Amino acid sequence: MNPKSNDANNKKTESAKSAKEIVMEYLEALTERRDFESARSYLKDNISYWSPLNSFDNAEAYLKYNFSLHLPKLDIKKTFSDGDDVCLLYEITLTKPPATLFASLWAHVDGGKISSIRVLFDPRPFVQPGR
Repeated sequence: MNPKSNDANNKKTESAKSAKEIVMEYLEALTERRDFESARSYLKDNISYWSPLNSFDNAEAYLKYNFSLHLPKLDIKKTFSDGDDVCLLYEITLTKPPATLFASLWAHVDGGKISSIRVLFDPRPFVQPGR
């Protein structure tokens, strides 16, 4: 065994983050630290985002929208990962409208950056009665 080649392999493994690590670090920057620049660094420029209420194909517009929501920290119940795909099941307690939502997030990582996010939840708390 060549110790030098083993050291090189270890450094390569340490520097290459898993899709799950990338997604979790992104969510921490977004909801806990509220650090726009850090959150942005995890996203591809042309990220594809879809939820029952909105869709975006631009990282800046998507992040501006998210930061305007003042999202609280997610109460993550379960995390699944499969290669470049990460799925989270979580609860989020909102103040406007006052509601606790159960949601799922599916993110795809491509080249070390998040290229798509799909969020599923029941949008009824956001719909005004009589609309």
